[in-house]
Amino acid sequence: MLKTFKEIVKEHIKYRRQLIKLAKSDLDKQYKGSVLGIAWAIIRPAIVIFVFWFGFTFGLRKGRDIDGYPFFLWLITGMIPWFYMRDMVSGGAGCIRKYKYLVTKIKYPVSTIPTIISLSNMATHLGLILIMILIFMSFGYMPTWHILQLPIYTLMMFMFFQTWGIFSGMVSAVSRDFLNLVRALTQALFWMSGIIYNAEGINTIWIRRLLMFNPVTIIATGYRNVFIKHVWIWESPRALRNFVIVYTIMLILALRAYGKLKKDIPDML
Repeated sequence: MLKTFKEIVKEHIKYRRQLIKLAKSDLDKQYKGSVLGIAWAIIRPAIVIFVFWFGFTFGLRKGRDIDGYPFFLWLITGMIPWFYMRDMVSGGAGCIRKYKYLVTKIKYPVSTIPTIISLSNMATHLGLILIMILIFMSFGYMPTWHILQLPIYTLMMFMFFQTWGIFSGMVSAVSRDFLNLVRALTQALFWMSGIIYNAEGINTIWIRRLLMFNPVTIIATGYRNVFIKHVWIWESPRALRNFVIVYTIMLILALRAYGKLKKDIPDML
């Protein structure tokens, strides 16, 4: 597996310029033909956030303050990273099929295709982070020193779902059933990851501990530690341990899938 890992790293270094160009092209294609263009990358998640905020604040009337912050601010700190993770869960799984022409018609390294999707989604995510910071400031909450660790959580998120993209993209390329399963379970993942509720407040111990191994929960909690709870990353050693465990497992799965399937992918597509 070490040989496979070195091969993937070398391919990314060699094709780094093409990756950036293809990522930009992927972002442009998503909103091509619309008047507002890339602004939809911000408008769409903003509408979703507004709907959840309205429903919980006025409909279900559960939008009380959390940790001294308005529920709306608590909500967006979980929703903003979720938009990236959601797009990578489904987009990562379908990336090789989406760019199959790079595999079948051009001699292009398969391992770098998930990176195209990941970089494209990360560009949108960074824009949403900036808007989130401005929203906090408009509510009177200025950034604290804890924001310095935000790039760490963002990098953790990027690393995990980049690796997920390699694993799921390879498997989905040879099995459309796996791709359909991932897409079907994406919405379930949202409700089981503590995006709109506090996973750490679940009373059932074994469910709470299991959820804290969910990378989506770990990242969402990390973002809230930055903006809401003001907790340093080293003050949550259990979360770091859990992330290392699940990331190591995902990395092993990705390397094994890539090593076994890379030669068969062109024929399967």
